[in-house]
Amino acid sequence: MPLPLIIGAAALVTAAYGAKKGYDGYQKHSEADDIVNSAKARYAKNKDEFDAQEKSTNKALEALGREELEIGRNFNEFKTIANELLKKLNADRQDKLKINIPQHKLQSIESYSYTAVGVLGATAGAGLAGAATGFAVYGGVMALGAASTGTAISSLAGVAATNATLAAIGGGSLSAGGLGMAGGTAILGAAVAGPVLAIAGWAYDSHGDEALKNAHKADREVDSAIAKQQKAQQQLVKVEEYAFEIRSVLKSTYRQFDKHFENIKYVNNRLNDLRSRNIDPSADLASMSDSIMQAIENGYALAAIMVDLITTPLFKVKKFNGNVVKDKNNVPIMDTDADGSMLLNSNELDEQIDKTRTEAQGR
Repeated sequence: MPLPLIIGAAALVTAAYGAKKGYDGYQKHSEADDIVNSAKARYAKNKDEFDAQEKSTNKALEALGREELEIGRNFNEFKTIANELLKKLNADRQDKLKINIPQHKLQSIESYSYTAVGVLGATAGAGLAGAATGFAVYGGVMALGAASTGTAISSLAGVAATNATLAAIGGGSLSAGGLGMAGGTAILGAAVAGPVLAIAGWAYDSHGDEALKNAHKADREVDSAIAKQQKAQQQLVKVEEYAFEIRSVLKSTYRQFDKHFENIKYVNNRLNDLRSRNIDPSADLASMSDSIMQAIENGYALAAIMVDLITTPLFKVKKFNGNVVKDKNNVPIMDTDADGSMLLNSNELDEQIDKTRTEAQGR
């Protein structure tokens, strides 16, 4: 066979081989693209669901925090009126009337009320929403600690100033986007990037293998991220359920408290009205003394019951020798799982919710 024909045949074989390798490389890139696009779609769908649940949980926590803060503010007004009525009742008595509520319970109500009023004052206006969420998560733990010094209030304001609360609940960086692994988005970006079309067939095939390898790696990491995200989402569902239940129990108990609150407000207003018209209120005060004392005692008892529930931590806190461990900003440090998610304080919450329902009966 003439040499040019042999060379020509060899060239055809080489070209065909190169074309085959080029086609194989194209197929691998196409497969890599499909894997990456599928992974991105799965992650985007999952992230949308996670974001929706995070938003729903945030809304429930904000509503709970607002409820707790408003209750604390009303406790302060109740205490003011109750003290005024007790002072009037005891003005001319040798045997002073006293409410039958343990002193430590009264102190806990006062400390909680002080903290709630302080947070409301420090975060008035647009900042209240974030403060309410932070208060629902941290407020109960902090209210009875350093409330008298004002440290708890400033710490709560700092917590509310960031969205770190839900980030911690939801598993850290997952709630902020990304794939939950270092360089996740960069890996996806590299896998999607196509090779230079002018490259030789064998090189194209080699890069196709690399793209396919990166695509499979990204796919596995997306699966891992989705698994963590789903676990965090389940945690958020449970948090939302507890926020709803606690708020429901608090609202129910507060309705009972409010009956006694309205009673003493009515009595106090009536006595003040009589004085404003220069009418001696002594007779009215004496005739209502028993009902006044009953309303004050029942009100304080229900307030103490609510404070016990509000100050039961939503999440488990780290403790050392029975005391809550706090960071340099006086914010409680929470226990977390391997993924960085806070651990729900389920057993204590369930016990306290049942106790609140039981003790509130008959008040």
